[in-house]
Amino acid sequence: MRVFKKELKAFKKQQNVNKPAEDEETFSFADAMQGVKPLSQDKVEPDRQVELFKKKQQSSIKNIKHSKQLAASFNFSDMYQASLPQEGPMRYCRSDVPTHVLKQLRRGDFSPEIHLDLHGLTREMAKEEIAALIYAARKDLIDCACIMHGFGQGVLKAALPHYLVQHPHVKAFHQAPLEYGGKAALLVLLEVPSISDKQ
Repeated sequence: MRVFKKELKAFKKQQNVNKPAEDEETFSFADAMQGVKPLSQDKVEPDRQVELFKKKQQSSIKNIKHSKQLAASFNFSDMYQASLPQEGPMRYCRSDVPTHVLKQLRRGDFSPEIHLDLHGLTREMAKEEIAALIYAARKDLIDCACIMHGFGQGVLKAALPHYLVQHPHVKAFHQAPLEYGGKAALLVLLEVPSISDKQ
């Protein structure tokens, strides 16, 4: 920049010698840049096809995430009340499942590979967590899960069995043995797809 200013001063002095003083006011930037070669354009226009491809990829990733969320969700109804036993431990067995499965759950023959703790959750939050648990268990081919509802005021303890009965992949559930939570938890037996179905 200093070099340019020196050249400009020298140029002005040369002009002053050749021209009268009144022309000094009409000196412009264009006059100063006379003979300077303009730079060639070095910018590259983006390829429209590449941009469209990137946008499609981003939208497909969002769609995959959304479809996974939809698959993991299930609409449990608070209005549905299943006819469950009033006496004894909480239990349920789907009509197409042999009833001796309940004895196996009670004895602890099935050990849960996945646990869900609902302590401190609202009903709505609990519904989402239960649906996500069932989805994750089926995805990983886990057939037994333990859901801890706790004691508290008994809101989740009362609602949980009615939610589980509504889900089509719940085969049976029983109050958990003491080592898995006893009266504060349920052992849930799930229907999992066979390995051939996964492929």
